Amino acid sequence: MKVLEMISLIAGKYFAVWVICTAIIAYLVPEPFLNFSGYITILLGFVMFGMGLTLKAVDFKIVLTNPFPVIIGVCAQFIIMPLTAFAIAYIMNLPAELAAGLVLLGSVPGGTASNVMVYLAKGNLPLSIAMTSLSTLLAPLATPFILLLLAGQWMPVDPMSMFMSIIQVIIIPIVLGIVIRKFMPKVVEKSITVIPLISVLAIIIIVSVVVAGNVDNIASAGFLIFSAVVLHNTFGLLLGYIAAFMLRLDESNRRAISIEVGMQNSGLGVALATAHFGPLAALPSVVAAVWHNISGPILATYWSKKPADFKHPLNAPLQNDEGKSPIA
Repeated sequence: MKVLEMISLIAGKYFAVWVICTAIIAYLVPEPFLNFSGYITILLGFVMFGMGLTLKAVDFKIVLTNPFPVIIGVCAQFIIMPLTAFAIAYIMNLPAELAAGLVLLGSVPGGTASNVMVYLAKGNLPLSIAMTSLSTLLAPLATPFILLLLAGQWMPVDPMSMFMSIIQVIIIPIVLGIVIRKFMPKVVEKSITVIPLISVLAIIIIVSVVVAGNVDNIASAGFLIFSAVVLHNTFGLLLGYIAAFMLRLDESNRRAISIEVGMQNSGLGVALATAHFGPLAALPSVVAAVWHNISGPILATYWSKKPADFKHPLNAPLQNDEGKSPIA
């Protein structure tokens, strides 16, 4: 078990490196990876199941005790990112599938990797976990509605079909993970450190499958896709921070909201795009799986060297700049 824990730690620490290396191999030698094309949804289900195993009731306590920052963060997540994606797709005149795929990337909830980045950035970790969890639970309703509103001009959107896909791929595995943790806590605690390894492997396979199936598209539009994703991520991080700043949240909360807004669940984006829009639409989410795990650590490292006006992320009070609760 200790060996698996060590491998899991290394896999999580160098996630971006593994993704980049695997993507390059899949691009150069695509045939072996195409055999896994039918397993994208199942693999993402494993990732979400792992997320469910890590969730505790205390993770949602902040939503009830001080909901203001959580509500602000989740609203920013589902407003800033989709509208920014829409604007970038329109201004850059992206092809229909790529435009729809970028809007889809902006419409999915926050990714679990953001929690690690917030911790490293000395941000408010409880707020980060609450935002990831709540935005994920809201995704079955929020994501199809946003896509119908913003992406319908490029690709046909079936909101009910997408709703059912998110329920099957996200909600059911998470609920199953929570239930198993509830009734088998000792077993879960013993295996919890191996979960990052399973998640990393699943995301790597998902990315490699999509890259292998889009070799020609990457060759012709790779720089365009990369530019769009980098712009989208940069504006998300910046506007998330500005939104929290304008609402007078303290520095620890600004950092948490910035990272949560800017880092998306790219694995879900890949699965939904592949199932509902086509393989080309999945490319923005594939690029995001790599880029978010580069920009996130860079920003986290920068912030880690600067104080954030709180004692420890696990005990960070949700306060504004005046030291008072925003809802008091």
